[in-house]
Amino acid sequence: MFQFKQFTIRQDRTPMKVGTDGVLLGAWAATEKALTILDAGTGTGVIALMSAQRNPLARIDAIEIEPDACRQAIENIRASRWKERIQVWESALQTFSPPHLYDCIVCNPPFFINSTKTPDRGRTLARHTDSLPHEELLKHASRLLAPAGNLCVILPAENEELFLRQAGNAGLYAQHITRVHPIPGKPPKRCLLRLGRKPVDTPTEDHLTIELSRHQYSEEYIRLTHEFYLYL
Repeated sequence: MFQFKQFTIRQDRTPMKVGTDGVLLGAWAATEKALTILDAGTGTGVIALMSAQRNPLARIDAIEIEPDACRQAIENIRASRWKERIQVWESALQTFSPPHLYDCIVCNPPFFINSTKTPDRGRTLARHTDSLPHEELLKHASRLLAPAGNLCVILPAENEELFLRQAGNAGLYAQHITRVHPIPGKPPKRCLLRLGRKPVDTPTEDHLTIELSRHQYSEEYIRLTHEFYLYL
């Protein structure tokens, strides 16, 4: 069980547990002004719940292909104060056909490409791109986004360049890039990307460092996540 300030995540039946990537994305994504939000690959439901906490007006759909994770997300959301505003669907992004478009799609996508797979089918679905290749994610995000909507994702830093090329092929372009460093002086390990339909000459680019030293978190990381983590 993972206790946040305003909600609890049970994760005994889901293959992927709460991690820094999901919390970073949930805190960073441009969900504050979105009236309709899609959490694609919700896992435990943590990003959907963070989005509901950040935006009291949003209606949120959360989809998950793995049955046990989907049931766990439903359990977590039903136990929250925002259960009336979040709907969970057991569905792949590729086959999801809602009656409306989304102002914001948030996705912590699978990112292992052509790598050794774990025997755990659930972890393979969550971590490897076989079930959701990035080209498919971008194609269907473009299909489901409102004209002024945005897609927010977190990726390994080494995947950034290829992902942005693939995004351009889907008609989506970088608006904001935050490169995430584990500690000062180390190269970025992750990148947070916000993409939209309108090309921009120079997207906003900035950097975020998580820790200054072991368990000593940076001011910018605390500022980003303090509304969620219990002890920050």
